[in-house]
Amino acid sequence: MSQSSEQLLSVRDLKKHFPIGGGLFQRHKAQLKAVDGVSFTLQRGETLGLVGESGCGKTTAGRVILRLLEPTSGSVTLTTSLQEHEPRQEHDIFSLKKETLRLLRRQMQIVFQDPYGSLNPRMTVGTLLREPLIIHNLAPRNELDDRVADLLNTVGLNPAHARRYPHEFSGGQRQRIGIARALAVQPELIIADEPVSALDVSTQAQIINLLKALQSKFQLGYLFISHDLRVVRHISDRVAVMYLGKIVETAEKHQLYRQPLHPYTEALLSAVPLPDPTLQRNRIILTGDVPNPADPPPGCPFHTRCPRAETRCKTEVPVLEDKGAGHMAACHLV
Repeated sequence: MSQSSEQLLSVRDLKKHFPIGGGLFQRHKAQLKAVDGVSFTLQRGETLGLVGESGCGKTTAGRVILRLLEPTSGSVTLTTSLQEHEPRQEHDIFSLKKETLRLLRRQMQIVFQDPYGSLNPRMTVGTLLREPLIIHNLAPRNELDDRVADLLNTVGLNPAHARRYPHEFSGGQRQRIGIARALAVQPELIIADEPVSALDVSTQAQIINLLKALQSKFQLGYLFISHDLRVVRHISDRVAVMYLGKIVETAEKHQLYRQPLHPYTEALLSAVPLPDPTLQRNRIILTGDVPNPADPPPGCPFHTRCPRAETRCKTEVPVLEDKGAGHMAACHLV
């Protein structure tokens, strides 16, 4: 996978808290801290895998970055150009007004988890792909059909499929259509939110290989959100691990899979099936349940399930810091 030293995305101390209501005439009693201080960067042409258990906040983080949800606090900066032939510059997504944000949305797209629910069943594939081209004025009317055909070819579909409706396709084909729709506006950043979790294994491999080929061709930056560490290892350059709204570890993928530092990452990796059934791995079974994000525990958020937790872990919040060679971890025990 090609990478550039040029930064594409910068996320700093991102928070998204949802108020929990206390009744019809009462103020909310608490806040659900879905994302609670997330920071990372993404280079142009790079894939960052964002992993964690269901409910850890990774999908919410992706949607807040795109401003599909408004943030509680923090900043997200995208380095890109708003118009063709303009130089790239940093844009603070959360401070942009509506019209400028509409221009910026060309450069940041999302591929959703459900390849059927994300497509309008009343629109043909051609109409679905022409819509973003028309909205962003990217092609004259007489060239729209040619652009649609090019997009379908790019994702491995027959241009004749433009006349069909989403229900006429398999799950893998529908996900290819979703990818084609994201590519239509020529973005630089794509947030892929569990894009293969609803597909069978053979189709997963096809979609992953397609995403890698498109990244190489168009120098795309991916934020790849998933709970499947096997898939993340195959597509990512770096991996960030989330737990209870926070990033607890991030590193280059080979380094993280070879030598995880955080006990939570160790437990996740121990659950990944090995391709050789004769091999065995020491399975780390975590005790207890994931804490309530509306009432997180004091100190390290993982200490209630950590097999190595000490007294310090119960009172002091660990800082995500470099433990050497760019390997970041938030753990007092490392």
